[in-house]
Amino acid sequence: MRFEIMRLDDVDGTAVDTTVVDAASVNRIVQQAAAIGQRLYIRPAESSAS
Repeated sequence: MRFEIMRLDDVDGTAVDTTVVDAASVNRIVQQAAAIGQRLYIRPAESSAS
């Protein structure tokens, strides 16, 4: 499963950066964000039709 992770602006909460990662990478990204106090929004990525 893949997830979309948006890094949020500290002032107004708007998304400033978006990336799509696999489930194994989510924990690492969350740990890094927590270490510096960064806010994230995480949701399942839309699957592409193939």
